[in-house]
Amino acid sequence: MNCPHAAAVQAAAQGGGTVVIDPMVQDLDGETARLRDAGPLARIDLLGVPAWAVTRHADARRLLVDPRLVKDLNAWGLWRSGEVTHAWPLIGMIDAGRSMFTVDGAEHRRLRAKTSQALTPRRLEAIRPDIERFTAELLDALEEGGRDGAVVDLKSVFAQPLPMKVVGMLMGVDPAANAMLTRQYKKFFSMLTPQDERLALLADLDVFYAGLVREKTARPTDDLTSALILADEGGEPLTEEEVIGNLKAMVAAGHETTIGLILNAVRALLAHPDQLKLVLDGEVSWEAVVEETLRWDTPTTHLLMRFATEDIEVGGGVVAEGEGVVISYRAIGRDPEQHGPDADAFDITRAAPIRHMTFGHGPHICPGAALSRVEAGIALPALFARFPGLRLAVPDSDIRKLPVMTQNDMESFPVLLGA
Repeated sequence: MNCPHAAAVQAAAQGGGTVVIDPMVQDLDGETARLRDAGPLARIDLLGVPAWAVTRHADARRLLVDPRLVKDLNAWGLWRSGEVTHAWPLIGMIDAGRSMFTVDGAEHRRLRAKTSQALTPRRLEAIRPDIERFTAELLDALEEGGRDGAVVDLKSVFAQPLPMKVVGMLMGVDPAANAMLTRQYKKFFSMLTPQDERLALLADLDVFYAGLVREKTARPTDDLTSALILADEGGEPLTEEEVIGNLKAMVAAGHETTIGLILNAVRALLAHPDQLKLVLDGEVSWEAVVEETLRWDTPTTHLLMRFATEDIEVGGGVVAEGEGVVISYRAIGRDPEQHGPDADAFDITRAAPIRHMTFGHGPHICPGAALSRVEAGIALPALFARFPGLRLAVPDSDIRKLPVMTQNDMESFPVLLGA
């Protein structure tokens, strides 16, 4: 792949090695190890663009509440200078429109408030029966597809449609649009999608969400879209652009993370049958499975990006004003300083609580974290209760990662349902 900013990368790499983040993402364990070996603050190359990656839990926890590190794209020196443009394939994850994901301080609180109110523990308990119903329906479809020993893809039949159904219901999206949204987001995140096509599909998503916002403005219902439209925190309602930005990002985050969580948990348990037995025998909780999976095989590998408004010392190095910082959650989840010398091991009997930061920390902590946990906490026990003999239909080494630089996702997960 050509590096449009090779000169910037070369300059950044002087005096130390640069870890190239692989767009095809097949050796994720190797990449995680290289990042950790590079130190608490690792110089990285993101498709030709230099940045810093934070690889230690304690440093990330401190930086995620540091007001000198902001989401404002205009604080990025490479953007201001024109060295990074909309031709860069990852720009859509940073220049994603005005939303709670792209602003800081009081404006972030204003844009986030209604979403947080809509995802309270009471609200999540209220929708639990819906999640259980969706789960049962998809397990029926999985059983139908796997009849007579047929191989069935756990991802496309179960793990992928479940969170899209849930987040679509919360947002008030017509269920008929779920398949289209899944396809669009998959193309958006894929590094195989040409950039002009990626920009076009982002414009298509804006059109879709604008139509949804106008529909809910005219006829509000009991959903998050209507709540965002009617929000008046601080005496200033959200603009249409802000509502669209929140929706676009929430739907993306609200299903992608949970797909990875469910599949990574199943994969880990099948690779560790002794631990699976402990869960099925009731000796270890499903909550422990969820938390250890979140720590050990994070659904989000790298979170793009924050920018330094002044020089910041991190782990013995310095992020200069205007430089970009990536939080590398997978490296952080395996930080032995936080999780002990066996941090690279999957162990659901690990001493509780497992204090990971997979959903972030501070003001920008993922607003859908509790929702993702509820979905996985319903889906995983239901899956193994229905199919206790579930097993991979191919060797684990044949499982291929999707070419996505920010999510830990698989192309497919072929399984046999067992007797």
